[in-house]
Amino acid sequence: MQWDGIIEFVHVAENQSFTLAAKKLEISTAQVSRQISALEKRLNIKLFYRTTRKVSLTEEGSVFYQHCRSVLDGLDEAERAITNLQSKPKGKIKITAPVTYGEKQILPLINDFLQQYDDIEVSAYLSNRQIDIIEEGYDLAIRVGKLHDSTMIAKKLAKRTSYVCASPSYLSKHGMPNFVSDLKHHHCLLGTNDSWHFKESTREKSIKVTGRLRYNSGYSLTDAALKGLGIVQLPHYYVLPHIQSGNLVTLLDEYRADDEGIWAVYPQNRQLSPKIRLLVNYLTEQLV
Repeated sequence: MQWDGIIEFVHVAENQSFTLAAKKLEISTAQVSRQISALEKRLNIKLFYRTTRKVSLTEEGSVFYQHCRSVLDGLDEAERAITNLQSKPKGKIKITAPVTYGEKQILPLINDFLQQYDDIEVSAYLSNRQIDIIEEGYDLAIRVGKLHDSTMIAKKLAKRTSYVCASPSYLSKHGMPNFVSDLKHHHCLLGTNDSWHFKESTREKSIKVTGRLRYNSGYSLTDAALKGLGIVQLPHYYVLPHIQSGNLVTLLDEYRADDEGIWAVYPQNRQLSPKIRLLVNYLTEQLV
């Protein structure tokens, strides 16, 4: 089999763009186009539908891509296996995670991880935006909650529990809600979402709440709850220490929503990378 055009073909298929593929390969768009045209001529098939706005695989192109991707992944893994035999895991890992969870949980663990592996470099970008890790060149993403269907590999690292809670001073003044419907009579501390999530019997339920305070900061909402300004619903890593100390009281526990997963998500071609495997396994062991 001739290899001319295969790498260019795979990059165009994954980026859905000749221009982006050229940028990733650090060659000209014209060169990518020439290689794809020559490949289509050699195979005597049309690999892509091309419009001014979009590039997409034909049915034949999709079949050919799956085989090419598998072959390239095998070559990558063969190279990694040889490298791993010769030396310690090394290289760069580019990772993204949600802002607060990344600051509080993930980055301190990565610091510990790097103390053990001197030849691994990490670049982390914290964002609550759902980043396209292939498009933006990330090796690994930490995601919270339900995952969308994708071709990515996902490994569950831990779980996130959300609590509804308030301070004893607030409850002594305003009373305790006994049912989810009672929240409409209370001051609710709002984040970026107007809806809070609960579970009644076996059914998930979202209700809209209102209040005079809205922050896009979990720490600031926790502070407001501690100061008696209202009721809050937040993940455990914000409020659990205050619940354990008695400074916050949990409410509506029988209606608490199911725990959400915290996931490591990465492209299939990173699945067997020693450095990625080491980091994911380390995070799984350390997170609770």
